[in-house]
Amino acid sequence: MAVAVLLCGALLAGVTACGSSDNDAGADPSSTSTAEQQKFAKTRFVANAGLAAGAAYQWIIKPARDGKFKAGADGRKFTMVKAGLAGAFAYNRLKAAAKNAEGDPLLAKAVAPLTAGIESLKDLPAKLRKGEGADDAAGIFDNVINSVKDAGKEAGAPVVDKVPSMSQLGG
Repeated sequence: MAVAVLLCGALLAGVTACGSSDNDAGADPSSTSTAEQQKFAKTRFVANAGLAAGAAYQWIIKPARDGKFKAGADGRKFTMVKAGLAGAFAYNRLKAAAKNAEGDPLLAKAVAPLTAGIESLKDLPAKLRKGEGADDAAGIFDNVINSVKDAGKEAGAPVVDKVPSMSQLGG
């Protein structure tokens, strides 16, 4: 049990330490044309939103639907820890996606109303790790992710779920 707690702490520290960068595409769009900047913005938006959606579905929404957060469920504690990590990861990627959307006028207009919803996810990863309201948190993540996906689709940047590896969740 102590090893699991230490491992979870180390993973969480990795997410926190690695998760603060919003410039993750590796390209510097400042030296490109406006059309290229918009393309890079959409591409990065799709990548970040897809990772957030994949993480939320795989480790939060799907386990909630399968009853894995309920008291007495097999592997409940480990499932909650993974959900907490996935929640922190998804929140970070959604914030990055919202920032990426600012580079494309149509995408920025579609995503702007969703920033409050994304910000509402901020405290949910900690609640997931503690097991507080995990089913409610899963529903909130599902709603926000679907709103972001719909906004991307409306702006010509359809988002497809991309499940990150456990090592990506941990940094």
